[in-house]
Amino acid sequence: MVTGCGTVNPLGLTVRESWENCCNGVSGVGRITLFDTTQYLVKIACEVKNFDPSRYMEPAEARRRDRCQQFSTAAAKEAIAHSGLAATEASAGRIAVMMSSAIGGLISLETAAHVTKDPGPRRVNPFTIPMLMPNGPSGLVAIDHGFKGPAFSVASACASSSDGIGTAWQMIRAGIADAAIAGGTEATICSVGIAAFDRLGALSRRTDDYSMTPQPFDKNRDGLVMGEGAAALVLEELEFAQRRGANILAELAGYAATADSFHITAPHATGVGGAAAMSQALDSAGLNLEQVDYINAHGTATLLNDLAETRAINAAFGAHAQRIPVSSTKSMTGHMMGATGALEAIFCI
Repeated sequence: MVTGCGTVNPLGLTVRESWENCCNGVSGVGRITLFDTTQYLVKIACEVKNFDPSRYMEPAEARRRDRCQQFSTAAAKEAIAHSGLAATEASAGRIAVMMSSAIGGLISLETAAHVTKDPGPRRVNPFTIPMLMPNGPSGLVAIDHGFKGPAFSVASACASSSDGIGTAWQMIRAGIADAAIAGGTEATICSVGIAAFDRLGALSRRTDDYSMTPQPFDKNRDGLVMGEGAAALVLEELEFAQRRGANILAELAGYAATADSFHITAPHATGVGGAAAMSQALDSAGLNLEQVDYINAHGTATLLNDLAETRAINAAFGAHAQRIPVSSTKSMTGHMMGATGALEAIFCI
């Protein structure tokens, strides 16, 4: 059962603000302000605006956390408050944390690399390793709230937070945990992040009327727009949630994950991997095709993904695919990488 949600993302610093802006079609795209893009062909991204980490932690603690960890701290704090979940002596060891990230603390790694050259290696931040570890967000949320169950991160590129949620769901069903904080976080809008993704040919280089990009599933789509932020959900076993009087927002009915074993960054053109994952997820949930009435698609606005994903949906749902509304909220949030699946789950709830 889902009992709480929290987020910071390009559309807002709370779930309510983000949802209102999503419903109103607000675009999170803007010119990059986090670093100087003079030498870059990519000038736009979906940055988190007006984020003040001191609202969520002491300034000294904020300095010891990468931007992605600051985001996950904020999102988890909102989700936990929303759910009313609290660790007790009896429950702490049964509450897991799965705050995943595709890349981890890239900004901290980039900063350390610059400092190593000038002024030198002796000036590297001693907290650099904890700041860049992909499992750092989970560990910090566990420490902040006293949760003592399993705490680790799943790294599966754009699916990281979706797989983190699925892993948490599996642990609860297996009796390993009674509750879990699951989601993801990412902060890759930095010189290395933008340069590297641009070299992959993945990013939109549009500079005129950038509020009209990204354009998922559009014939004129020209690439993804990098986003950032975090999203967290509180998952609980049904009886555990009922005993403490939790407000149940939704049920996570099924989960599946597959690999098409084709290419490290590109999906198979037929969409075979995505089709298999959707079919297996429906089997896991015990649902038939006709019970699905909306698909929040990955919809990155890249040439390869959107075509393959369309084929995957058609393969999985057959004729019913023509009757299911399909959209991608990345048109407003950009691609938040390891955090994107969790935010899209919240939007569906």
